[in-house]
Amino acid sequence: MIYFVGAGPGDPELLTLKAARLLSQADLVIYAGSLINPEVLGMVKPGARVVDSARLTLEQIIDLMAEAYRQGRSVVRLHTGDPSLYGAIREQIDQLERLEIPYRVVPGVSSLLAAAAALGAEFTVPEVSQSLI
Repeated sequence: MIYFVGAGPGDPELLTLKAARLLSQADLVIYAGSLINPEVLGMVKPGARVVDSARLTLEQIIDLMAEAYRQGRSVVRLHTGDPSLYGAIREQIDQLERLEIPYRVVPGVSSLLAAAAALGAEFTVPEVSQSLI
């Protein structure tokens, strides 16, 4: 299984419990370069392979994931925030589906929500705004 995991807005304490567990169990973690707080990578189990994807092509990333999967290793593809927002996961998922490699997307705390929390802001206020676009 390949897990696309959201690393949240940068604060390691804002990772989901599932994200922290998957990181602590993964044999291979491919992370989004300088966009991931290095403290988050400190949660990776000792001996796991950790790869910065900043200089890799899509094909190289897919090759790494496919090779590890075929060897029975657990793989985390670590994205910032939530993978569904600007995560560029569709192109990776398309390739994994072509190769018949299973995957799951694990949501992360979005920076949208973290920013509101830091500001003490509320997006939906009764009689003011009941939707967020």
